[in-house]
Amino acid sequence: MLERFRPFLKRILEPLAKRININPNIMTIISPFMAAISAIFFGTGDLFLGGVFILIAGVFDVFDGAIARYHNKTSKFGAFLDSTMDRFSDAIIIIGIIFGGYISWIIGVLAIHSAITVSYVRASAESKGISCNVGIAERATRLLLLAAGSFIAFFLNNSIYMNWTVILLVILSYITVVQRIYHVWKATSYERINLNK
Repeated sequence: MLERFRPFLKRILEPLAKRININPNIMTIISPFMAAISAIFFGTGDLFLGGVFILIAGVFDVFDGAIARYHNKTSKFGAFLDSTMDRFSDAIIIIGIIFGGYISWIIGVLAIHSAITVSYVRASAESKGISCNVGIAERATRLLLLAAGSFIAFFLNNSIYMNWTVILLVILSYITVVQRIYHVWKATSYERINLNK
């Protein structure tokens, strides 16, 4: 969903990435710590700071890739580390929201499962040489949705909005899984054509 904004983000990030010449893996590792702080704030009932640190974690997650690309420091390990830390961040934020009492454990489990499944489907497709960066709820969209829900719940002083935000997140995530499966099915249509010959 946010792919259309990538050229705009690139214009903003590249000048900043030019000034930050550090190992991008450092930025990658900082991101889940920011997510853990977000989880702590959610767990202690602070919706506003929980949302703020989701955004901060997202900024670090974006910068690691920008720095790696600009300074030609991309690596297979860096990509692997980034993906692994993203999964940790996704889970720890939801755990914090569960602990804070904003959602039931079953909704939380579905939120974690759906987020991991979205990422797994893409990784599985790309391991077979199929680009799969499609779907209505990419990770950036999910983080922004969570942050927006926490701010709305905070300013309206009603935690029910956080509950509905996570439910919406689960629905959109599973829709994304279906979209990605369909995308791979179309991308492999030549296999079925050859079998029917």
